[in-house]
Amino acid sequence: MKHAQVREAAALFNDQRNPFGAFSLGSETHQTATIPDAVRRCRWIAVDINASAFGLYFVSPSPERARLVACFDSDYPGTAITTKFISGANGEDMVRHSRLSTMPRWWADDGAAGSRQGFRSLAWAEPTAPLAPGTNGIALPVHADGGQCGLVVFLGSEIALSDDTLCEIHARSFALFAAVARIRPGDTGRTRSISKRELECLKLTANGNTSEEIAKLLKLSVHTANQYLTQSTQKLNAVNRNQAVAKALRLGLIE
Repeated sequence: MKHAQVREAAALFNDQRNPFGAFSLGSETHQTATIPDAVRRCRWIAVDINASAFGLYFVSPSPERARLVACFDSDYPGTAITTKFISGANGEDMVRHSRLSTMPRWWADDGAAGSRQGFRSLAWAEPTAPLAPGTNGIALPVHADGGQCGLVVFLGSEIALSDDTLCEIHARSFALFAAVARIRPGDTGRTRSISKRELECLKLTANGNTSEEIAKLLKLSVHTANQYLTQSTQKLNAVNRNQAVAKALRLGLIE
């Protein structure tokens, strides 16, 4: 299956479904999008393929330090342990792949032969190193307007996929990511102004730098760097700095 076919399928689903890939049936059509809506619809996709967990990630803006930044996962509003692995060094190769290609990638690392055999039967998907140890999963690169790209990941020991289903799920993931990328604050007046220094700290965090590295790069004390990150996290109404980074990427505050 060619890359163009997935984009055509994504366009078809955008026409026939709501922005999150669910059929538009009466009250199921949402005029406004929120992260909880997106989580719910990603869970529906997971159910369709018998996945036990999922996550949606933005690609970090830095070409030098490739990183996946979690927007949400199946433990929302918390963060799953597997997400920490995927957002770490294990995701670097996948980031580079996502920037250049939309080909899905799978892995099988739980010792179950059936999962590996099922993934190998997919004509348009390739194997990759596990994004999280001891898991099986499939990662779907997705792109949105404005040059944003990311990854929708599904995990599970009994994921059931055919080539036709993979095309459909990928199209729905494209539509889901595009909708999430379009989310903006409902009232810009409620968003407190974020300073240039705070944005610099957020961008360096998105690139995988620690507080100590940020302080050194910006010639600040570690305390001051942490203070900037705390302030930006509060202004973005995020629960932690990783969620603040994801929000800043989604809102186009850092790129």
